[in-house]
Amino acid sequence: MKNRRHDAILEIIAEVPVVTQEQLIELLAKRGIKTTQATLSRDIQQLSLIKARDEKNVSRYMPAANQAAEKSIFSEAVLAVDYAMNTIVLKCRAGMAQGTCAAIDSVNHPGIVGTIAGDDTIFILVRSEADAKRLSRKFRSELFPKRI
Repeated sequence: MKNRRHDAILEIIAEVPVVTQEQLIELLAKRGIKTTQATLSRDIQQLSLIKARDEKNVSRYMPAANQAAEKSIFSEAVLAVDYAMNTIVLKCRAGMAQGTCAAIDSVNHPGIVGTIAGDDTIFILVRSEADAKRLSRKFRSELFPKRI
């Protein structure tokens, strides 16, 4: 449930400017996720969200800079995403796997046990097949936002 809520929070703040926790609680409820303000506050801390001004000068919740850096590096380096059981495999451009892996590690995604990178491949060990499916879907949506 926590992973599903975290994914929903990240999706919501990427789609609409969320100004208050109350607004975020309402948007989560529309997705069928009921939560309390105290739980949401912990989620915001665990996801390393910050409140900052966007390009329209609106103060809103956003991923911290390391998440933005991960997304940028990820979209430049990763060519393919796949998983088998509880292991995710990312195929990268030659020489870019280690930097991309470091960016992924800096975000502390829920469910990740550990990562290892070679020259053009990253292996990500997660706790369960459900975590692998969820995180693979998230990675694919960053690579191909209009397809998923």
